[in-house]
Amino acid sequence: MEKRIYPQAIESVVMPEPFGKQDFHDARKAVAALQALYDRNTKFLRDSFAALAAGGDESKRYRAFYPQIGVTTTSFSQVDSRQAYGHMPTPGHFATTITQPQLFENYLIEQLRLIMRNHGVTVTVSESTTPIPLHFAFLEGTYVDGAAAERIKRPIRDLFDVPDLDGTDDQIANGTFEVAFGEPRPLAPFTAQRIDYSLHRMTHYTATSPQHFQNFVLFTNYQFYIDEFVARARELMANGGSGYVEFVEPGNVVTRNGATVAEGTPPARLPQMPAYHLKKPGHGGITMVNIGVGPSNAKTITDHIAVLRPHAWVMLGHCAGLRNTQALGDYVLAHAYVREDHVLDDDLPVWVPIPPLAEIQVALQEAVAEVTGLSGYDLKRIMRTGTVATIDNRNWELRDQRGPVQRLSQSRAIALDMESATIAANGFRFRVPYGTLLCVSDKPLHGELKLPGMATEFYKRQVAQHLTIGIKAMEKLAEMPMERLHSRKLRSFSETAFQ
Repeated sequence: MEKRIYPQAIESVVMPEPFGKQDFHDARKAVAALQALYDRNTKFLRDSFAALAAGGDESKRYRAFYPQIGVTTTSFSQVDSRQAYGHMPTPGHFATTITQPQLFENYLIEQLRLIMRNHGVTVTVSESTTPIPLHFAFLEGTYVDGAAAERIKRPIRDLFDVPDLDGTDDQIANGTFEVAFGEPRPLAPFTAQRIDYSLHRMTHYTATSPQHFQNFVLFTNYQFYIDEFVARARELMANGGSGYVEFVEPGNVVTRNGATVAEGTPPARLPQMPAYHLKKPGHGGITMVNIGVGPSNAKTITDHIAVLRPHAWVMLGHCAGLRNTQALGDYVLAHAYVREDHVLDDDLPVWVPIPPLAEIQVALQEAVAEVTGLSGYDLKRIMRTGTVATIDNRNWELRDQRGPVQRLSQSRAIALDMESATIAANGFRFRVPYGTLLCVSDKPLHGELKLPGMATEFYKRQVAQHLTIGIKAMEKLAEMPMERLHSRKLRSFSETAFQ
């Protein structure tokens, strides 16, 4: 019988030098301390892996922890209640783990600045008790040679911490998180490991780095919109940018302001949900993502983009018009949703209403009026405000008329698609302002379908105008003070202080 050789036991755990707690009155200095601690601890893990691959000591375990920010308040004194975030709901100790402080620098500085101003407190930077998984310690784009990993005889899980899905969830955002006795309350809607998980998935699905994502996100379900967006962005870059500084395409291919030639190599094939970024300083530009068809894709990508804490996301796409009075090319501004998509039922029960957000609605309506030249009562000729239904069955019209068709009629829905309610519901769930502006592309209940030639002309005409409206609406939102845009409607009874 072959003799089995068991690896020797782990003798000890090797960690960086302990990091003493530091208190700060200045948000920028606090974020700089978070960055220094994060850089030190992730470098320790990378260096330890490299040493092991070169034949280092496999009798030890190597561990480093995420940075943590903590705040303690002692008073129920009221703060400015007009703002939806930046204050604690009750006295107590609050904390959150932090990852990639450089990526989130502006966000962190703003959140901490508001807390310090509103409560007159210091913030404490320390090491948490949550280990950094080795996979999340590597720099973006790092290629780990398989041969190097094979030189390490023990399983990686024996030597390093790996992603722990038991602690990677959405309980805080879902409002189901229960604080254990003696533990701090959550300061932010996402933990560091949950964020790292999404940052890695985002790169996989969109073929662009999270650093390129902008704070104003357009989703579409048709490549026609992406083609038009790409053409406009390249033209903008060639003609001075009009405030935009770069355009980034899948593969992190960059066209800079004033350039006509892109830098970088496109991927051999497009990813599942390619993203395109028309960038402004401070992430103030527009990202557009082709999510394809279906609520599963819509949920997946918004689950991940939400960790970047964008200021708004809006669905621009085609829909089925459900009323005989609608014409192909008419617009639908959603002010309510029927959720027959089902992908969020376990996270956000269907009895939870998804309210319209005035700031988004006004920006979209104003953009339609400005682009079409119509206003007031005349605007009603081409745009209806009403309920949009989202369904998970692409061939819903083939069902018995007493099924979805009857429910749609009872709901007073005026349009149907497969993504909008999912995107809006996830915006509600993750406190990201949301909206929907759809274009009627067919009327299946009334037998009005586009012939091939009609379809080509329709897409040429309507996609260009629809995209212009979407971009103009996002630019209007970007001009708005963020404390007005982030609505109190999206906050629950006991909210995190971070937006």
